[in-house]
Amino acid sequence: MLTRSDILAASDGAAVAVHRPESQGRVLLVCEHASRRLPASVGDLGLSSDALISHIAWDPGALAVAERMAELLDATLISQRFSRLIYDCNRPPESPSAMPEVSEIYEIPGNRDLSPAEKFARTAALYVPFHDRVASEIALRRQRGAAPVLVTIHSFTPVYMGKRRDVEIGILHDDDSRLADAMLNGATEGYRVERNEPYGPADGVTHSLRLHALPFGLLNVMIEVRNDLIADVDGQERAAGYLARLINAALGAFDP
Repeated sequence: MLTRSDILAASDGAAVAVHRPESQGRVLLVCEHASRRLPASVGDLGLSSDALISHIAWDPGALAVAERMAELLDATLISQRFSRLIYDCNRPPESPSAMPEVSEIYEIPGNRDLSPAEKFARTAALYVPFHDRVASEIALRRQRGAAPVLVTIHSFTPVYMGKRRDVEIGILHDDDSRLADAMLNGATEGYRVERNEPYGPADGVTHSLRLHALPFGLLNVMIEVRNDLIADVDGQERAAGYLARLINAALGAFDP
């Protein structure tokens, strides 16, 4: 049977990265699709180089925005170090899109007909340590009496399946809309900001929120930024500053 060690070799390093672990801010940032890197054990999954640098492999610009937001918010950031093509950490193991055979227009030969053992090994190597680390950080903060605010950072393509997306920033939520409501109420000029766009809970994108925030009543939100707006340092700085200000202003509504 395949094991975790069959997926990640010592030379691959850890599945999860923790940025600014000593930060004191109340926000905990999470970036599930931060990297397009693949473990050596899976090669290129049978994909072209164009596919492997495209949005199907990662969320371009999301990590850079999240890292800058971590500085502005004095926040800890937890990010995945490998591509969502090997395992999408914003999907539960039972979801077909956790290890997709097809993503957008691309077939993924290396994900076709995976055995239960292969799926288990990927889950153990990537999904479990990532979400264990998020859960541990939340538990530590709750033990200290400081309930964290969970914010996940993503990016999306300006064109999907031939259709142009006009939304620039999406503020997404599941059953708990408190923080999203406050952010949307405070959204100022500068970006076209919309609720649960270009995705929403029905698309299965709020797994991390459902896993880590909803059971504990933690304030939470998922943020999507159109990736053409964060393709360079200036765009990343602008988006990070805007979002940090929006979050800080929204959290003011929940202060005692």
